[in-house]
Amino acid sequence: MELSDKLVLALPKGRILEEVMPLVHAAGIHPEPAFDDPKSRALQFDTNVRNLSIIRVRAFDAATFAAFGAAHLAVVGNDVLQEFGYSDLYSPLDLEIGHCRLSLAMPEDEADEDPREWSHIRVATKYPNLTRRYYAERGVQAECIKLNGAMELAPQLGLSRRIVDLVSTGGTLKANKLKEVEVLTHITSRLVVHRPAFKTRPREVSYWIERFREAVKNGSAS
Repeated sequence: MELSDKLVLALPKGRILEEVMPLVHAAGIHPEPAFDDPKSRALQFDTNVRNLSIIRVRAFDAATFAAFGAAHLAVVGNDVLQEFGYSDLYSPLDLEIGHCRLSLAMPEDEADEDPREWSHIRVATKYPNLTRRYYAERGVQAECIKLNGAMELAPQLGLSRRIVDLVSTGGTLKANKLKEVEVLTHITSRLVVHRPAFKTRPREVSYWIERFREAVKNGSAS
């Protein structure tokens, strides 16, 4: 896919969007009013920067848009980067937001098992590639059932005793009588770049990387 003349920044919907917008503003990017209008159904927005627009998409899709050249820059969690392993994505900057962890959890009354004794497990998860790779490195065969949400129902309904999901406070696990057993990886959100765009438009792309780097630095210091 050919890149358009206007740079495109892909931002994820949801909690991360709230966390990243202060950095976006600090970098000097201010989207048009419709971006903050809850009634707006628009997905692409102009900004105060003439040659830069923003698209607002699902977290997994932000990586895909950037990997295939539909966006030049994107904000993506390193959970997504590890799950898909897109070769055309370059991750130059940790934005130090979206802190959480990807963990395996089980019903509380079964959570005294030692993961070091496992040889084969069945897991419900949104991250089958990451999960299989993590356990394969430990000599464990992980049979993964792909779910896109409501992971906590899997043990309750007999789909899988174990789940691998994002954990922040652990409140959702506790509410569903699940216990965190093992942390697979710690997560933060990154600024990523479409590699071909970095090669063909290095000045523009480098400029925004540095603007975000300064925003992160100043934000961390405050």
